[in-house]
Amino acid sequence: MKQYLLSVPMIDGAPPRPPADTQRAYEQVSRLNEELQTAGAWVFAGGLLPASSATVVRAEGADVLVTDGPFTESKEHIGGVWIIEAADLDAALAWATKATRACGEPVEVRPFQENPAG
Repeated sequence: MKQYLLSVPMIDGAPPRPPADTQRAYEQVSRLNEELQTAGAWVFAGGLLPASSATVVRAEGADVLVTDGPFTESKEHIGGVWIIEAADLDAALAWATKATRACGEPVEVRPFQENPAG
């Protein structure tokens, strides 16, 4: 089976959800995670702290530079991810449909590169 990344973008400065909506999303995502596990599609899932908590490590010649903050200067960052196994893109999109309904945010679907044989 092919693996897919389902990512949930977050926008810096967006108004926070009301606490009841956040709690409902957590409960719905928890149920979706259980469904993914039961179906054998679950590989990994997790939410991320804000991009401001990121650290970038970059090799430049013999040196390694470590800098605080996100790699990109953008208002949109990945807020959470699922990695799933699905037979094809249509199956991954079906899971993404459930994911967007559960978390209440857009969900981007991207296939992982397949490893070449050898």
